Amino acid sequence: MTEILYENWEPVIGLEIHFQLSTRTKLFSRSPNHFGDEPNTNIDMVDTGQPGTLPVLNKEAVKYAIQFGLAIGANISRFSTFDRKSYYYPDNPRNFQITQFLHPIVEGGTITCDVEGHTKHFKVNRAHLEDDTGMLKHFSSFAGVDYNRAGVPLIEIVSEPMMHSPKDATAFASSVRAIVQYLGIGHCSMEEGGLRMDVNVSVRPKGDKTLRPKVEIKNMNSFRNMEMAIESEIRRQIQAYTLGDEINPGTYRFDLPTKKTILMRRKEDALDYRFFHEPDLVPIVLSEEMIETLKAALPELPHQRYIRYITDLKIPPDSAAILINDKYTADFFEEALQIAKNATSLCNWIIVEFYGRLKEKGITLKKSGLQSAHVGKLVQMIEKGTITGRIAKQVASDMLASPGKDSETIVKENPDYQPLQDTGIIEPIVDQVLAANPQSITDYKAGRTKALAFLVGQVMKETKGKASPAVVNELILKKINNL
Repeated sequence: MTEILYENWEPVIGLEIHFQLSTRTKLFSRSPNHFGDEPNTNIDMVDTGQPGTLPVLNKEAVKYAIQFGLAIGANISRFSTFDRKSYYYPDNPRNFQITQFLHPIVEGGTITCDVEGHTKHFKVNRAHLEDDTGMLKHFSSFAGVDYNRAGVPLIEIVSEPMMHSPKDATAFASSVRAIVQYLGIGHCSMEEGGLRMDVNVSVRPKGDKTLRPKVEIKNMNSFRNMEMAIESEIRRQIQAYTLGDEINPGTYRFDLPTKKTILMRRKEDALDYRFFHEPDLVPIVLSEEMIETLKAALPELPHQRYIRYITDLKIPPDSAAILINDKYTADFFEEALQIAKNATSLCNWIIVEFYGRLKEKGITLKKSGLQSAHVGKLVQMIEKGTITGRIAKQVASDMLASPGKDSETIVKENPDYQPLQDTGIIEPIVDQVLAANPQSITDYKAGRTKALAFLVGQVMKETKGKASPAVVNELILKKINNL
């Protein structure tokens, strides 16, 4: 299929994002809300749907839902209720889920994010509380059910269908994750199922404002895979319409080996779930005082931090977007900035040099053991001319090999990391470079400052990056001025 054909169509994408709340106990029981324990140990009679048991609402989960709603500028419903969503599946012990269908706690709101250098505002339809299901675990000769996750509190966020590219969808989901992390209400670990995404996709000819039949791609737990799944589904639908076929609503999964979406079942609607009011739970009635107290205590949120980084710290927008999308990285940067005052240089060292090395090792910054103060000192040594950029790259590798070791100590203990300061060695090399590049001298005298950087670079190249940049600069300028 040609790109020209693709350009004649507009994708319409909506997301349903589920994230687990980091409460100590589950939504309707006192069972621990903790991942990774032995199967079927964090359960009680409520979680397993025993006859006669009654749910009791977790107040902390309600507070977290309010905080999320306030963070996205939504309306917090003063009166909300729970409903039963009936369906039969082995990981659903009650044969119904307790959710908020008719009267959700959060209505409306906006997710603001940055997509390839452009700030976009995506509307949220609603966000509501519900409990999670258990987990089916498949083995070679049998399958089992682990109910530890059953009853874990979730917030489901339903966007409006107003995203028009896979990048839009990724930016929306990344921003939701960042907001949750900044609020401290969920860990959002995709590996643990703490954040899961369902994607609704349809396409229409450009200029057409009607909504065509959509398909839902279920249980995406990777931003990269979600992008590929959306792209695959967009092309499948365009091809179908181009050939005169219809798109029937359905639930799909993404097959990673073939990079294609595969039909699981035809789409259900609300009637299939037989929603009705949950009789065992009273409505949630909120006071203005509670909402205002939580609003006043909101922390700096991701987009607010993004604006501060690009305006106050002058960090490039793309780099700032990478920093703020992970709270641990942004906090790491803020701590290191107390030592290294050059914000742009520090940002580059974190998201380029250290991220690159960590990616090769397959670990995250959080799990690396690196200390922010040590990274701050590394950048500070570069700025002071204590070490060169080339030496700093070697020090960075040593820091990852010994995460608890101070970068200053690493430099002091290694003679090879001491910059070359001896003018007796550097000066002949400077003379050689100046003699070989008379045009650069002329350009510098004519006001082209980049010519000086070129000459310094040539000297650094000849000294294999060991010469002190400050000494090199001083010698070159002195000799040019004396010419």
